[in-house]
Amino acid sequence: MIQPQTHLNVADNSGARELMCIRIIGASNRRYAHIGDVIVAVIKEAVPNLENKEARSKKPLQRSEVVRAVIVRTRKELKRSNGMIIRYDDNAAVIIDQGGNPKGTRVFGAIALELRQLNFTKIVSLAPEVL
Repeated sequence: MIQPQTHLNVADNSGARELMCIRIIGASNRRYAHIGDVIVAVIKEAVPNLENKEARSKKPLQRSEVVRAVIVRTRKELKRSNGMIIRYDDNAAVIIDQGGNPKGTRVFGAIALELRQLNFTKIVSLAPEVL
């Protein structure tokens, strides 16, 4: 369960390392976000001045920038309809643009299968492991 002021790790190579949730997209009175929900977040920690090819090809994200992100992992367990319960070690998100496409070119760590049903297929295809 992610709520405002929650810190999340970034699971892609967009240049940010840590996010803080400031708003949950959806109904105006939603208190918590779960896997697959889109949030508005501020970058709390970013990679300093990348010198590799990826950073030069696109504009790197800076600290205190407001971005949209989709939650891919949560510490709170997720119960599926078949009875399986999934829990991850950290809270993590992938930074996306207005169209729902990831800003990074790689996704790190395992992500949940539920993202495929929510039409985040680009994130699912970039992930090394889908659980």
